[in-house]
Amino acid sequence: MVAPPWYDIPPKGYGGIESMTADLVRGLLARGHRVTVIGAGDGGDRRTYNEPPSARIGEAFPEVVHAARAEHFLCGLAPDVVHDHSLAGPLCAPARTAPTVVTCHGDVRGELGAYYRALGTAVNLVAISWSQRASAPDLTWVAQVHNSVDFATFPFRASKEEWVLWLGRLHPDKGAHLAIEAAWAAGRSIVLAGKQTERAEQAYFREYVMPLLGQAAQYIGEADAALKRDLLSRARCLVFPVQWEEPFGMVMIEAMACGTPVVGLSRGAVPEVVLDGVTGSVRHEVGQLPIAIEEAGRLEPAAVRAYALQRFDGPVMTERTRIPAGLRADT
Repeated sequence: MVAPPWYDIPPKGYGGIESMTADLVRGLLARGHRVTVIGAGDGGDRRTYNEPPSARIGEAFPEVVHAARAEHFLCGLAPDVVHDHSLAGPLCAPARTAPTVVTCHGDVRGELGAYYRALGTAVNLVAISWSQRASAPDLTWVAQVHNSVDFATFPFRASKEEWVLWLGRLHPDKGAHLAIEAAWAAGRSIVLAGKQTERAEQAYFREYVMPLLGQAAQYIGEADAALKRDLLSRARCLVFPVQWEEPFGMVMIEAMACGTPVVGLSRGAVPEVVLDGVTGSVRHEVGQLPIAIEEAGRLEPAAVRAYALQRFDGPVMTERTRIPAGLRADT
């Protein structure tokens, strides 16, 4: 199992891919599989970096160094299957005797899709949503498996507070400023927690988010695992005004694991994840979000969690993450 190089496994704060990878590894081990985790920092059986180069996220060299060191480890392991979640790692797939399964965590409509096309049949791609798979149907897909979380680690709370929550990466694609405006229009205060370590994130925060902050809109910085769970369990709803074709969105299922409904825009995988009228509201326009925020208070938290538990709990993902016929190497 090759993780990205940016965060510990699981991460101490932000790091959706690393969190999902950790849950998947635990699930596979519980089913009797032998799994070797290659990653950076804590949680890896083989470390490409002693400390994850988190401050350099988005730079090319940490990815390349990570891929080179990961391949060195793999040459000494003789694995049956390599399951790669990194960006540069699949470049080594054509030289391997073991098949490489790649879970696609990004937008495959542009350069990422061109990259996977260039690798051809050297990689076997797993989509994290039907929306993602449909956006590039010609790629070498072998499966579609929704991400999951370990529901046992997310506290359920039946009684919610009156404020709403935005949680994620402070980037224009995530629409934090739209969440603030929607909360104001609904007459609700909003708490925002998110990462802003990359230059694009910092610029967006300064220009679009900071001018809107005040008594009714509070930014509390990046939330660690404990604070994230506390916020998600207490909020009236999670506002998810995504501005791109998000292939999944881990924070949505984290909210639902706490019994907290999701109010989102109908982009990417949102309609696959959120059941409108049961686990939240899916709307087509930003102007419809304030009413949806109010309606979220009438949804039943227990029903939110029950629906999500059947579809996005860790064992569901583990069960669906099977090696398709013909991919297992001779051992």
